[in-house]
Amino acid sequence: MLERSRRKQRTKITFVIPADQPCGQVSVVGDFNDWQPGAHPFVSRADGTRSVSVTLPSERRYGFRYLAHGDYWFDEEHADDREGQNSILHT
Repeated sequence: MLERSRRKQRTKITFVIPADQPCGQVSVVGDFNDWQPGAHPFVSRADGTRSVSVTLPSERRYGFRYLAHGDYWFDEEHADDREGQNSILHT
């Protein structure tokens, strides 16, 4: 799930996944962090989910995916669009 908080020229995106699916460490990787694993790891929230937030310039397009332990890649089913294997986010 994607949560958005728009500001003047930036948009805060919070990526949210279930607490236990998949198990182990998960990070979001994409155009905004040069596809660097571990740069934006998910952390547990009080409501039983995990999340990570990034603030990005508005009115741009970013490709991203989730990467879990064991080189397990997966996608955001609520992404704005898809391009090949990548989820697409519009800010």
